[in-house]
Amino acid sequence: MSTLATETVLQASQSDALQEIQSDFLLQSSLWVNIALAGLAILLFVYMGRDVQSSRAKLIWVATLLVPLVSISSYAGLASGLTVGFLEMPAGHALAGQEVLSPWGRYLTWTLSTPMILLALGLLADADRTSIFTAITMDIGMCVTGLAAALITSSYLFRWVFYLISCAFFVAVLYILLVEWSGAATAADTSEIFQTLRSLTVVLWLGYPILWALGSEGFALLGVGVTSWGYSGLDILAKYVFAFLLLRWVAANEGIVSKAGSGSGTGTATPSDD
Repeated sequence: MSTLATETVLQASQSDALQEIQSDFLLQSSLWVNIALAGLAILLFVYMGRDVQSSRAKLIWVATLLVPLVSISSYAGLASGLTVGFLEMPAGHALAGQEVLSPWGRYLTWTLSTPMILLALGLLADADRTSIFTAITMDIGMCVTGLAAALITSSYLFRWVFYLISCAFFVAVLYILLVEWSGAATAADTSEIFQTLRSLTVVLWLGYPILWALGSEGFALLGVGVTSWGYSGLDILAKYVFAFLLLRWVAANEGIVSKAGSGSGTGTATPSDD
């Protein structure tokens, strides 16, 4: 009986979430526009990578292609109400005691897609395995603790504690992008495109914690629909536009990519001479 009751509650929650999404044009459109663009991006990126031959360029292409593949799956989950729920905000929150729609599934998108962005950037810069691993794990930590900050309903203070922890992980990612990988990209002759993509990534990724703080999860200065469009707009630029620029450059400069450095980021390092 307890299992049946749990299933009934989950189904009711999904049904209620779906009705709430469908009744909010801003929220609904922010999800479906992303689904449509992710689908178009998948088709475009498959076409753009059709002639890629080198293993290094292929790895960058696969990592980049996974970004819209993850996004279309995750946004479909949001649009269906599967990864959306209602949370009662704790005392101290601007909406204390009220049930607020929480599209927590976005954090699944970021946890699975942003590491692929970092992997592609690390491979482009010919960064070493350790720094790529560090960037990816710090990024996952950032997303998971961000999810914790969004889901905590027991304490308003702890929402912000996890928010700050997430920001600390983010600082580590920024350090790697801005400091460690810049020199590697110069040595790999990919500095120009790397700097463009790095700047695009850093500027846009800074928008996510700002939106969290301003939206219903933080100070509640922005509504759920407006916040959702903010996140969707950032996703479109930070994922699909980023991926298009990267794949276009890789396809046109595969020779540079294939011979960049020693391939230390791909596991094909060349032994040093004795």
